[in-house]
This record gives sequence, structure tokens and C-alpha cells, in this order.
Amino acid sequence: MISDSTNNEVFLTGTVDSELTYSHEVYGEGFYSFFIKIFRLSNMCDRINVTVSERLIKDLNLYEGSEISVSGQFRSYNNYSQEGNKLILTVFARDIYLGNSDSEKNPNQIYLNGFLCKQPVYRTTPFGREITDLLLAVNRAYNKSDYIPCIAWGRNARFSSTLSVGDNIKIWGRIQSREYQKKISETESITKTAYEISVSKMEVVEKENLEIEIV
Repeated sequence: MISDSTNNEVFLTGTVDSELTYSHEVYGEGFYSFFIKIFRLSNMCDRINVTVSERLIKDLNLYEGSEISVSGQFRSYNNYSQEGNKLILTVFARDIYLGNSDSEKNPNQIYLNGFLCKQPVYRTTPFGREITDLLLAVNRAYNKSDYIPCIAWGRNARFSSTLSVGDNIKIWGRIQSREYQKKISETESITKTAYEISVSKMEVVEKENLEIEIV
């Protein structure tokens, strides 16, 4: 399991699943985006967006099908368009390597330390599985925050449903992607992809700096 040395830490190992496309420029530094495909134990796979600086990949021969390892942070930003405001989620790469840099590591893991910014929503599936939806605000430099949707299961779901807006929590888990159908007219729908954190472990940070651990 990755450490909690920062409040937002991601490690991924998988296969490049798209071409690299130019994304944007910040102070003369260009950034590219691509998708990485990571298989679960169930043999299903998650397809996760990665944003990387041109400076990190200038000496790497990255192409579709390359096996890579990525470490960085999971970030959000708002994309304003004619369709409205959309929350975009991406892994912002701080290091990227060809091949699996550490075969001992879980290939999809994330650690976040943030604050609940919406009241948790508890529900059950048609098969009786308990789920709680959480939205976590994770602070980063320059007074910015990333807003990251999370899902807790089972007893974590029951416990987190009792939490309140403003509570400070730490979570460990994995980034998962899922496709869904969005209706755009009476006869048409399009396939969209949602991203969220599937929580495997949770700690609540009490105001007295005591931590309650839920596994």
C-alpha cells in the first residue's frame, strides 16, 4: 500500500491504450494526454486518463501497447463548453517509466486525505449490496482543490453514511472507470465514462488528531 507522505498520491501500472494527444500549455510547457488500461483481478479493466508533461516523455518511446508505470496525483478541473460545465478527472504524472518499475506493487492504488464537501449518499443495489457515494475535496498548492468522487462498500458504506460535510478523512483504494448510457434525445443515447475511487480502507481524522480506522 502506498504511503501517506502527501495528501494525494497515485501509482499505476498498465498498458498505453490510446495515442498521445496534445492537451494544453502552461508557461511554455506542453502537456499531453493518453489512456492507460489496467486489468483487475476479475479480468475486467479500468481505462484511466493520464496527463503528462512533454519534459517527462521526451526521451521515452511511448506508443499504444507500451507497458508503463506512472506515479503522480489524481486531479480534477472544470471544462466549460456549450454543453455546460463538466468535471474532468485525470492522473497528473510526476514520474513515468517504461515497463513495470515495481512488480511487488498493486498496479492501481491511490491515497487521498481530504474533506467531505457533500453529504454522503447511502444506497443499496438491487442485489442488496451497500454503497455510499462521497465527494472529497483534496487541497493542493496555490489555494486549489481537487474534487474527487469516491464509493465505499459494505461496512465502510454504513460507517461513511454517518459522516458530515467538513469531516476530514483519509482513504486508500483504486481508481475505477465505468461506462454508462446518457440519453440525449427520446431516441438517442451516448456512451460516457465515469471515474471514481473504490475505497478499500478509510480513516477519519478527528479534530483532536485522533484517527479512527475502518478497513
